[in-house]
Amino acid sequence: MSNLIDIQGKIEQLQKQASEIRNKEFDKTVQDIRATMQAFGITAKDLQATGKGRGAKRGAKPGTKPAIKRAAAGGAKQKSGAVVAAKYRGPNGETWSGRGLSPRWLTALVAEGKTREDFAVKV
Repeated sequence: MSNLIDIQGKIEQLQKQASEIRNKEFDKTVQDIRATMQAFGITAKDLQATGKGRGAKRGAKPGTKPAIKRAAAGGAKQKSGAVVAAKYRGPNGETWSGRGLSPRWLTALVAEGKTREDFAVKV
């Protein structure tokens, strides 16, 4: 059975070995990445882009801006998760903005024969 000192020595040896392998493979990996970037027309600026999308569409010309960035630049920017005013209010005070799936309380009331307009918030 190995003792702690033996295991720590093995760990140190394996860490040195891993570092040597990383140093040997680093240059080759960088060359592979550069070749791939050149083949696809990717620049360092493309890698630094901060969009939520995947970037340019497939088949797009190298150096062109991604469609997501062009759309965001020309239109009004809206915060993600922004609070929207309620359009419907239930009998127990529940609210729904009218976006997304209809809530269970409203679905149940509509199934009972009522209409959504019965619960519309009066402006």
